[in-house]
Amino acid sequence: MKTLVPSFFALLLTASVSAPALAQEAAPMLGAAKILRTVPAREATQGVANDPRFLYAIENSTIGKYDRRTGQRVGLWSGDRRVFIHINSCETQGTELVCAMSNYPNVPMWSSVEWFDTKTMRHLRSHSFGPGRGSLTWIDWHDGSWWACFANYDGDGGEAPRDHRSTLLVRMDPHFVTQEQWLFPEDVLNSFGHHSASGGHWGQDGRLYVSGHDAPSLYVLALPDAGGRLLHVGTYDLPTRGQAFDWDVISSHHLWTIDRQKMTLVESSLPTP
Repeated sequence: MKTLVPSFFALLLTASVSAPALAQEAAPMLGAAKILRTVPAREATQGVANDPRFLYAIENSTIGKYDRRTGQRVGLWSGDRRVFIHINSCETQGTELVCAMSNYPNVPMWSSVEWFDTKTMRHLRSHSFGPGRGSLTWIDWHDGSWWACFANYDGDGGEAPRDHRSTLLVRMDPHFVTQEQWLFPEDVLNSFGHHSASGGHWGQDGRLYVSGHDAPSLYVLALPDAGGRLLHVGTYDLPTRGQAFDWDVISSHHLWTIDRQKMTLVESSLPTP
């Protein structure tokens, strides 16, 4: 987790509300994000990442690097499509892009993490998870752990008997050894439909923010005090329809999403309480 969002605990919780109560009540709508800027990017089909100088548009086996001030493309990486089948999302960590990849829609599903040099756009290294959990759609470094989403699907790209309800959040140590796992809230799974969680990052407020595949929504989740299912504590309306997002590294209450149809990177601001 490298960028931050405004705290809205007062909007969501009071001292008298417990985690079990949150799990039983409908999560509140928290308002709509407002578009501030758009940047055309032909690779904007899977997700977006950013650092203080550049924006990165993600398209399966291609990553475009854009000057965040001028919007001009200044770099490009393109990999072998037989190897780099489906890069789902990326985030920047120092001088590296850390990307979640799978072989979707092929089966059996396998997943890997891929690292790139943000200066040269060269591929640096890889970590394979192999098959077993689902398709890795996003990964976030937060609080000394890797937090990864392994998506499962209905129909194409899925592996019966697992379906979208089997999508997992997995916490791993720095060496990718599993520490804990959680299922997603049932109402959020219903919103995912036949697809799954396409983007996710932790926020400064200690909440997990997740986007789906199609819905123009940003779901705010929390770890439960007990049990194995995440809690849904709120939802923002987004101006774009799902896919991987990234917190802006300069303005803490801003985020970047993509508009797949228009092939643009979209900067928006979340409402403050």
